[in-house]
Amino acid sequence: MRKIILIFIAISCQNVLSQELFVVTDPASNVPANSLAVNVMQSLFKEEMKSGYNYHFMPEVTYGLNKNIMFRASAFISNRSNQLVTEGGSFYTKYRFYSSDDLNSHFRMAVFGRYSFNNADIHQEQIEILGHNTGFEGGFVATKLIKKLAISSSISFEKAFDNKPDYPFPDNMGDNATNYTLSFGKLMYPKKYTSFKQTNINLMVEFVGQTINENGKSYLDVVPAIQFIFNSQARLDLAYRQELISSMLRSAPNGFYFNLYYTFFDLTK
Repeated sequence: MRKIILIFIAISCQNVLSQELFVVTDPASNVPANSLAVNVMQSLFKEEMKSGYNYHFMPEVTYGLNKNIMFRASAFISNRSNQLVTEGGSFYTKYRFYSSDDLNSHFRMAVFGRYSFNNADIHQEQIEILGHNTGFEGGFVATKLIKKLAISSSISFEKAFDNKPDYPFPDNMGDNATNYTLSFGKLMYPKKYTSFKQTNINLMVEFVGQTINENGKSYLDVVPAIQFIFNSQARLDLAYRQELISSMLRSAPNGFYFNLYYTFFDLTK
């Protein structure tokens, strides 16, 4: 009986959630209650002002306290100093405060917050507390699922501080920004579920932008991606980020993402 229930849950999760597990943004949905997700995030971006590539390795763990609240801890490791060094980390939480579910659709809304600390040099006008800046971010996200298509959008406020101990935030740069995202994901395969072990293939495109509140400088990027989900538990993301427009200094705006994600369900059992 327990096996039948687990299969039913897995198929339901595939049918509803698989195409809203985005690569660079978080939807309003959470990690399942009493589950632990481990994500090995990696990025390789081309340097604009010097030769070479900027590599970031950012492992993270996410715990679902219940269906509405989840917590996440991340570490930041990069090769910016020509060797892999640990530069900082972050803590993130998300609270889903609204959910309207139907058989083939749902609509969810959540608020989220993140605090990060970083000891690397501050080398660009773009504010990015996920790997570059010390600071905090707070925002709102809404996600709509219609059959096999998921649409998600978010808006947030981000504030940067000094990267202690050696790098104060520059006086000539804006230290706070408004972030905005719009993401689309569609389940392409399988066309019909027969087993929770079936591989899912999702295609998605995400638009990610920022405006510095003090001077109006902004950028907008597009991130097309392909995603594979194995056995309803493991996930592989491949994506490329391309700058569309920008009026601010950015050290490495274009590059690749490669994520490996695994979820441990129902930890108490």
